[in-house]
Amino acid sequence: MIVVTGATGNIGRPLTRALAEAGEQVVAVSRHEAAVPAGVRHVRADLAHPEDLPLNGAKALFLLLSGDLHAVDAHPAALIDQAARHGVGRVVLLSSLGVRTRPFGTTRILMRGLEDRLRESDVDWTVLRPGGFASNALWWAESVRARRTVAAPFGDVGVPVIDPADIAEVAAECLRGNANGVLELTGPEVVTPRQQAEALAAALGEPVRFHELTRAEAKAGMEKMMPGELADDTLDIVGAPTPDELAVSPDVRRVLGRSPRTFAEWAARHVEAFR
Repeated sequence: MIVVTGATGNIGRPLTRALAEAGEQVVAVSRHEAAVPAGVRHVRADLAHPEDLPLNGAKALFLLLSGDLHAVDAHPAALIDQAARHGVGRVVLLSSLGVRTRPFGTTRILMRGLEDRLRESDVDWTVLRPGGFASNALWWAESVRARRTVAAPFGDVGVPVIDPADIAEVAAECLRGNANGVLELTGPEVVTPRQQAEALAAALGEPVRFHELTRAEAKAGMEKMMPGELADDTLDIVGAPTPDELAVSPDVRRVLGRSPRTFAEWAARHVEAFR
């Protein structure tokens, strides 16, 4: 049995589906009720309470914390320890490239603590460190639908964003024991916000205007969804990526035997969200 946390998100959904299609027994975990593929069992659980995870009989666990990371920060090892106590043989942790490239900041310090605890545990482990997600473009979906406009700061500064479906496919291979260690996951090329707008336009078959925001304008919008400190941190990353954050990693190809999908491919698959 393979347990997938975050099973209703951009990574968890395709991961759950890929494992089920491969004939694996899958338990999909999320905080709320959700539809899952045929043959998959769904369990509601809150990762702030590790004892609620359905780990009896599990051979592998995909651990995606996301917003739950701060909820377990008093006991950052609890989830790893819980898996080890239940005899889970393999844990795949979704981390972040920023743990290496920008090791400071509350979230990245907490995540590095989880990485370290996983390495020290008795389970086989894999740490996935993706860079920026192609799916972050969904932040623009409403403005593209309403006004055919993408509004973003740093229009000509890009990073090699990765399709979450590629992360899911890599995770599936790792959960089945076909890869391990620390894997850095990126897309195949650097793509800027302006180029992403062009790719959305191509997918829609209609012009999409790019409007460049100032940093202050972008921060004001982001503060509606996140604390100001996190908004500043995010803007620092997207506005001035380091050389390591600009680099294209070979790890997707090494695990999957093919190149990562481009942003244009992601846009074509998700075009209805923008139409």
